[in-house]
Amino acid sequence: MSDGQGHGGPGDQYPGGGQPGGKYPGGPYPGGQPQGGQYPGGQYGGGQQPGQQYPAGYQPPQPMSPEDQRLWATLTHVGGIFSNVLVPIIAYFVLRDRGRFVREHTRVALNFHITMAIAYFAGILTSVLGIGFLVITAAGIVSIVFGIMAALAANQGQFYRYPLTIEFVKA
Repeated sequence: MSDGQGHGGPGDQYPGGGQPGGKYPGGPYPGGQPQGGQYPGGQYGGGQQPGQQYPAGYQPPQPMSPEDQRLWATLTHVGGIFSNVLVPIIAYFVLRDRGRFVREHTRVALNFHITMAIAYFAGILTSVLGIGFLVITAAGIVSIVFGIMAALAANQGQFYRYPLTIEFVKA
């Protein structure tokens, strides 16, 4: 049997005796329940409170300055020329929460380069017919010319819409 002081006996799973709340008012922890709810670490995991978007200790992405947004938008368009869809998809997922200007530029670059990837794929499929090489060459030229035009517009702080683009990623 327990002596009420946390010394022995069955059911002595709480400090201060067999009753929940034992030593400390409101529970076995100083000051009552642990922070975040009824479980150590919080009811929502790691002390995260309901309605909180990010885990405890994580800082949400901060908006970039207009100069940085122009720089990253320009680099996204130039990177798309050399890597097709790889740089725009990485830039879109990493930078989309950092400002409206860079979000729009990475979105249109991603849509354009997905469209160009489809054109390259169609060129590869039709290369056995002999016209695929023309399709691949045309897609390459279009990608370079429009990529440069978009990079110049981004560097000047202007929005740019690629022609011939299918909208896969909406605003």
